[in-house]
Amino acid sequence: MKKLFILFLYSLPFFLQSQTNDSTQIRALYDFNLTEGNCYENLRSLCKDIGHRLSGSNSAKNAVKWAELLMNNTNLDTVYLQQVMVPYWERGNLEKVYWKNSKGQKTFLNSSALGGSVGTNGVLKAEVIEISNWGQLQDFGKSKIAGKIVFFNRVMNPTFISTGNAYGSCVDQRHSGASRAAEYGAVGVLVRSMTLKFDNNPHTGSMTYLDSTNRIPAVAISTKDAHDLSLALTNKDVVELSMELSCLQHEDAISYNVIGEIKGEEFPDEVILVGGHLDSWDIGEGAHDDGAGVVQSLQVLETYKKLGLNPKRTLRCVMYMNEENGNRGGKHYAEMVRKSGEKHLFALESDRGGFSPRGFSIDGTKLQLEYLQGFKKLFEPYQIHLFSKGYSGVDIGPLKNGKLCLVGLVPDSQRYFDFHHSKADVFENVHKRELELGASAISSIVYLVDKYGLPESESIKK
Repeated sequence: MKKLFILFLYSLPFFLQSQTNDSTQIRALYDFNLTEGNCYENLRSLCKDIGHRLSGSNSAKNAVKWAELLMNNTNLDTVYLQQVMVPYWERGNLEKVYWKNSKGQKTFLNSSALGGSVGTNGVLKAEVIEISNWGQLQDFGKSKIAGKIVFFNRVMNPTFISTGNAYGSCVDQRHSGASRAAEYGAVGVLVRSMTLKFDNNPHTGSMTYLDSTNRIPAVAISTKDAHDLSLALTNKDVVELSMELSCLQHEDAISYNVIGEIKGEEFPDEVILVGGHLDSWDIGEGAHDDGAGVVQSLQVLETYKKLGLNPKRTLRCVMYMNEENGNRGGKHYAEMVRKSGEKHLFALESDRGGFSPRGFSIDGTKLQLEYLQGFKKLFEPYQIHLFSKGYSGVDIGPLKNGKLCLVGLVPDSQRYFDFHHSKADVFENVHKRELELGASAISSIVYLVDKYGLPESESIKK
């Protein structure tokens, strides 16, 4: 015990000096990103020069070219494309949903077809039945549901402080509502938009069909319209509802993950990955989801370049394609990693919006979690306090192997679903300072992991 105490006394000055150096370097990362970083202007270009970027579309192709050029202009050591086949769905130019009362008066609803929905092949007219939980499908049964349009009106739970948890509590009705309603003979589906905000903006999102022969059209409607339709149904004012969609599903298309990196000087075979997804839904501009994430991730590498920092390990930025409706990019990247035997030490994803960062959600071993929590003190001056076990992200999820530490940036969640998957997700709704604070937080944790390594790599190299 005496020897350990003496060793601690000798090592304490080195430890304190190291903490001081780290604090100084993190301050420099923040100062640069908040005064000279380009992530906000890069986001402006992505949103305004390219716009929305649904997989398979021409705008997604343009986004790939944009990202490759931007990485090359950032003077990264290596920039390359990783080919991946992606689904190609088109919304079409016709989206019309309205209901009639007994006098024949029409009430039009703010609507958006769900991604992957089939079209209506003309006008679909039917009675509406409202469902607020899965159990009601069975309670009503086929006799009452067959031939009708099912209206899923489960509200995001407002008692969850994290709106991500509130979203998770009801997004299953959007994702699988059409398939489950079809089992009972429904001919179409309406879904309340996944947001706590009460407004007229419909929010699209992915959905799937389990039965390839029994596919029914699916539409999201705004929260205000969902409330009003529910009230009208309660008052028996709704005689029938009409839907018109011109959606099309094409053959899979060729696309790419866009990858850039700075080679590590000491351990080039160990990869530290940062990334987000380049694709977005076809309404709005994909500013928060996930333009913010891709420009923040690239900013990490640009900051290293501009400050003349030479990483020990290879820093890699991946802009994934097809997170929104298939995760083909994330799955393909993970498959390539497994085939090559490439060693990833740490992977961080930013895909929760460009709001003020609150911390990190860590999907790793207990030892890795405790190790990263040891850096918490260094982040306190920047109002970052969350270092908790939790979900990392869709794109990096397929990399999980029990050894690799996966991390998600956690911004403040309260406003994210106001914009998520809607026409409101535009550049003007991203705050420059908040975006840059997120880039700074990512840069800082990458700096620490690069400097000190992580437990359960082959060793902790310092």
